[in-house]
Amino acid sequence: MRLATIRTEDGTRAVRLEGDRLVDLGRPDLGALLAEADWELAASADGGRTFAAAGADFAPVVPSPSKVVCVGHNYTNHIQEMGRELPAYPTLFPKFADTLIGANDPLVKPPETDRLDWEVELTVVIGRQVRRASTAEAEAAIAGFTVMNDVSVRDWQFRTIEWTQGKIWDSTTPVGPYLVTPDELPGGVRPRLNVRTLVDEVVMQDDDTATLLFDPVALVEYVSTVITLRPGDLIATGTPAGVGQARDPQVFLQPGSTVTTEIDGIGACTNAVV
Repeated sequence: MRLATIRTEDGTRAVRLEGDRLVDLGRPDLGALLAEADWELAASADGGRTFAAAGADFAPVVPSPSKVVCVGHNYTNHIQEMGRELPAYPTLFPKFADTLIGANDPLVKPPETDRLDWEVELTVVIGRQVRRASTAEAEAAIAGFTVMNDVSVRDWQFRTIEWTQGKIWDSTTPVGPYLVTPDELPGGVRPRLNVRTLVDEVVMQDDDTATLLFDPVALVEYVSTVITLRPGDLIATGTPAGVGQARDPQVFLQPGSTVTTEIDGIGACTNAVV
């Protein structure tokens, strides 16, 4: 299934993609749907009204997750371009719900920075509460996957040795448009998918999720050891080589540009920088 949260005249709605139509699932958003124990049954049931998929106004796929956990340094090529050694454990940092925007929303460049960077990321959407998950429990907890652009404010990120202040800027992180369930993807809960970033149609990042150091199942196991993962929570699995910070010369997002982060089989976030 392909599920989303869209904005309508009556507020946000959880929907399922059927052909060129979006079927209303009777819940206000995917967070509310995933909180139900039988969400898969509810998501596949006959729906109510429908909306055209073309031109739909996508909200963040889960508008208000209880937590967004991001993973740094999880593709070998990106670790090498940033001049670091391969980590023994996942590098974690948080985002917050206030950072999230829809897949096609404008990306507003904060006036406090000229070093706004892109990071395409395969993102896990949790569908079942887990703590200290076994491998089997971690696999079962993955509702599906979506696309995130972990937009980073690099000058603030590197003000200190701790990155969070460069990652949590309000309304800077596109996520969506769809949650795609693992049964639709090659590799299932360990998907093998091409990931790309294009800035003004120029390819900046191009890699394969099969090269992740810590795959989605391993990340659910690891993160759930530290903290309870709840339905609707997001885990962004890291970005490959090709970020603007590591280029020579460096390149950053500017007003007037369009940045597209896309993952085969899932979809794309396309955001005009303003």
